[in-house]
Amino acid sequence: MSTVVKQREFPRPAGSGAIPSRSQFFFNRELSLLEFHARVLEEALDDRNPLLERLKFSSIFSSNLDEFFMIRVSGLKEELGDSNVISPDGLTPTEQLAKTRERILGLVTEQARSLREEILPQLEKAGIALVPYASLSRREKESLKEYFTEKVLPVLTPLAVDPSHPFPYISPLSVNIGLMVHAPSDVNYIGRAKGNESRFVRIKVPSVVPRLVPTNSSGTRFVLLEEIIEANIQTLFPGMTPGPCHRFRVTRDADIEIKEEEAEDLLSLIQEELRQRRFGTPVRLEVSPDMPEEMIEYLMSSLDLERNDVYVFDGPLHLQDLMSLYDIDRPDLKDATFTPSVPSWCCEYDTIFDAVRERDRLLHHPYDSYDCVTGFIDQAVEDPDVVAIKICLYRTGPDSPIPPALIRASEQGKQVTALIELKARFDEEHNIEWARKLDRAGVHVVYGILGLKTHGKLTLVVRREGENLKRYVHIASGNYNPTTSCTYTDLGMFTCDDAIGRDATELFNYLTGFSEQKDYRKLMVAPVNLRENLNALFDREIEHQREGRPAHIIAKFNRLADLQIIEKLYEVSRAGVKVDLIVRGICMLRPGIPGLSENIRVRSVVGRFLEHSRVFWFSNGGDEEIYIGSADWMTRNLKNRIEVVAPVTDLNAKRYLREDLLEAYLSDNTKARELQPDGRYVPIMRGTEIFDSQNYFIGRTGID
Repeated sequence: MSTVVKQREFPRPAGSGAIPSRSQFFFNRELSLLEFHARVLEEALDDRNPLLERLKFSSIFSSNLDEFFMIRVSGLKEELGDSNVISPDGLTPTEQLAKTRERILGLVTEQARSLREEILPQLEKAGIALVPYASLSRREKESLKEYFTEKVLPVLTPLAVDPSHPFPYISPLSVNIGLMVHAPSDVNYIGRAKGNESRFVRIKVPSVVPRLVPTNSSGTRFVLLEEIIEANIQTLFPGMTPGPCHRFRVTRDADIEIKEEEAEDLLSLIQEELRQRRFGTPVRLEVSPDMPEEMIEYLMSSLDLERNDVYVFDGPLHLQDLMSLYDIDRPDLKDATFTPSVPSWCCEYDTIFDAVRERDRLLHHPYDSYDCVTGFIDQAVEDPDVVAIKICLYRTGPDSPIPPALIRASEQGKQVTALIELKARFDEEHNIEWARKLDRAGVHVVYGILGLKTHGKLTLVVRREGENLKRYVHIASGNYNPTTSCTYTDLGMFTCDDAIGRDATELFNYLTGFSEQKDYRKLMVAPVNLRENLNALFDREIEHQREGRPAHIIAKFNRLADLQIIEKLYEVSRAGVKVDLIVRGICMLRPGIPGLSENIRVRSVVGRFLEHSRVFWFSNGGDEEIYIGSADWMTRNLKNRIEVVAPVTDLNAKRYLREDLLEAYLSDNTKARELQPDGRYVPIMRGTEIFDSQNYFIGRTGID
């Protein structure tokens, strides 16, 4: 959302006579986020991708857009009317809403066109068809009428609006059918006036019935559930005359505001807030193209929405339900499968502890199997010499094997501590459930620091070795969720470095106890010292540049939206230091402006896997330093979250990160796009060789 910002003084771009406007220095946060969503949609539009992958990306785009409305648009709406609120690029909330709407309209129009004209027709040619009900044979319609009577009708609840029945609650993101139902003029009904009545009726398409109903025994030809309901609509209104059916969908504000300082029981408070999320203020109304203007206005009035909140979508609403087609066994319509590699060191040693004692070990997921991480925790559970396990859990997922492993460890008498972030957006319910199960099993469950989210990815295992206790640490960029590890690119590092182990111990004491830890030996921890240390690293590169030594910064992360960091990067660029940024999503920094950012290059990679790893490389006068961790360069990560970033000192790991990982993303000319000074992302100019960074990693073996 917008923030109240002070006007800052910036140097004028070279060759500029007039005083530059703020828009010359920052991209709008919301529009930048939409450009990432546009890149996801671009994968759906790309006919070089297999058909079911294109459908998958279109579904992901729809999910991303839902969250954009639930969080970002709802936040902008809350700021309407506040004259003190302005975005860093100088826009009011009203202006931002207008610009985001304009961009979204273009994107969803193109999405609907690609579905209607390309993806669905080509899938039908390939043998997977989503067909209109009207095109079915009489026998198919009779079969579906029986299906409707037995499987659908019992769970339908038409809700009419009249003086005794107010406009119904519309659950968020549900698919609904709206219609007018008319009463014959010559009939009296109990409890109703006689004749010529018309009532608006809403029918929720039930989520307990599959949205895509097969019409053949092979399960490759489907019709939408709402079309079956509409074809049998008269069954719901005997003696009445139902009018044409029209579909709509409502998106609601889902941004929970947790007042932790007022909470006696944080878990109970969040549970109550989750219940209230369902009743958030409506922020978007999606309607089918055939909905009459009178019905749109009626829905707008009933939901307290404006014309600019209405979006017409010429395709199936809640496109995510079409992802059930992806489960069909058609490998020819998907990306080629691959099996994550198991690094040789994970097999050559009796335990992972033995391998890590020799030297630090790096993992690059999903290319390296996540079994190495779950195996590390399982070995810690079963090892009689392990006395304590401490872990930060941000997003675990409902089926993660890690919480059950912690329960087993506790049952074996080990000291187990799990820091569970209850405020992880849209994962709150899963985390609450695991918190309860872990607590009942005797695990020490804590919820972190008041006012901060614990986003760091960290595990500490304490093992008795001879007369001493040795610490083993796993530091990562990704969540402890084996399911998402298959679709996210992430990094993890095992180390038994004594300084990092001591830092990890003190960090957990800070998280679980009551301390004001300020200094760490090697770890950079937000909000304690991460910003300060990053600034020091930036200043060091400036000094190297001034002294004629090698100076260069390469950083890969998800989002860049912290104004202080952006201003520091401008300072670095003006000093002549080359900066290469690989930023997956939001980037408010404007690259390539003469005299300000001409030494900064920004690119984004969107492909088969969601880029999620964070790597920070500094040339440091030729004595390079490199870091991995959980933090993006956003204010929330540097100020409002517990983040952990660690140095990588193992020579093999450093070489891999610089020469393989970062170089691959900087060389990508297939999935990469480069950010221009005007905010456009353009394809990289291809030479004679085509290079896809993600395919490159799929084709290699594990890290030594």
